[in-house]
Amino acid sequence: MVKWPPMERVKTDCRFLNWDRPCAPHKKEGVHCRECAFYEPVKERVLIIKLDALGDVLRTTCILPALKKKRGRSQLTWITMPDAVSLFENNRFVDRVVAYGPDALGMLGAERFDLVLCLDAAPRSAALGSLARGRIKKGFGLDKCGRVFPFNPEAREWFLMGLFDDIKKRNTRTYQEIVMEICGLKGLDQEIVLRLTDEEKTFARRFAERAGLPAQEVKPGKGLTIIGVNTGSGNRWPMKQWPIQCCVDFIRGLLAEKRCKVLLFGGEEETARNEQIKEAAGDGLIDTGCHNSVREFVALVDLCDVLVTSDTLGLHVALGLGKKVVGLFGPTSAAEIDVYGRGVKIAPDADCVCCYLRTCNRTPSCMDMIGAATVRDAVKKILAG
Repeated sequence: MVKWPPMERVKTDCRFLNWDRPCAPHKKEGVHCRECAFYEPVKERVLIIKLDALGDVLRTTCILPALKKKRGRSQLTWITMPDAVSLFENNRFVDRVVAYGPDALGMLGAERFDLVLCLDAAPRSAALGSLARGRIKKGFGLDKCGRVFPFNPEAREWFLMGLFDDIKKRNTRTYQEIVMEICGLKGLDQEIVLRLTDEEKTFARRFAERAGLPAQEVKPGKGLTIIGVNTGSGNRWPMKQWPIQCCVDFIRGLLAEKRCKVLLFGGEEETARNEQIKEAAGDGLIDTGCHNSVREFVALVDLCDVLVTSDTLGLHVALGLGKKVVGLFGPTSAAEIDVYGRGVKIAPDADCVCCYLRTCNRTPSCMDMIGAATVRDAVKKILAG
């Protein structure tokens, strides 16, 4: 007869426990629960639901430091889309990231939370907000008739802005201010949380070496100025793109001054667009490639002193990394973007801005009206100031 050893006592309320694999303190120090100095009991369980898009998910991380500060020893779980999971790598505030799908639904069916923050008014997200079992709920839910509704009065403003263009256009508050108020965190720090790993820093350094950027010039503020250009927007919002010719004129003007290096950024959907820009801009433009992973893209943006970007993921990445930015706005709201005192927002003087249209027949379009010289002046201003 096999004699089994006595069952070891496991501190099941510890925030570091992973259940199906060893926790970080055990892997690092070899400790067991009985003698672990890292034991941190969970006092509150918080669920955050923010599915998409990538840029919106990233800028919503602004709630995390304040949430941890206000709610003490809480365990934070975040449900998001699979392609956004990597944004939370090396994020010390989030204990679990669960991809939308069967795992998320199973979790919602089994677990209870003290606080549920559903920060998407889209029906798919709001349905999760209603399914989640929580003592307190803020943000948005879905009723039995398929209607989205705000859980708390503070969420009503964002709800209405999603329904009516005129209310959206009148708004003067940043997204961060609005979402912090929805979460009951008004007045607290609201910086985007984004941290590179050592491996990602090494990836960027090796790219810089191949591109002929000496190590001392890679660091912001040292040697040559490194300016990133990220003016595409994917296929979902084509009207946010800065026209190719404007981009080319801007890059040529920078390269002519010979006091900077220019890096071109884009995703897979910008492959053909960026090929046109490279061909027209001539020698000197450094292409970072259009097939990097999200985390590789983040690491390469970290090489820049300034990123010139349309209203897309790159904008929020640069802000999360503490970079200076020049943001270009037309069909989307410039007022919603908090540049944290590190950026310049450029929007044309046109009555149609902030229309959120995906197609437009106006000539010139709002993005056509942003000239290369205007953007160059903004870059010079931000570098000088």
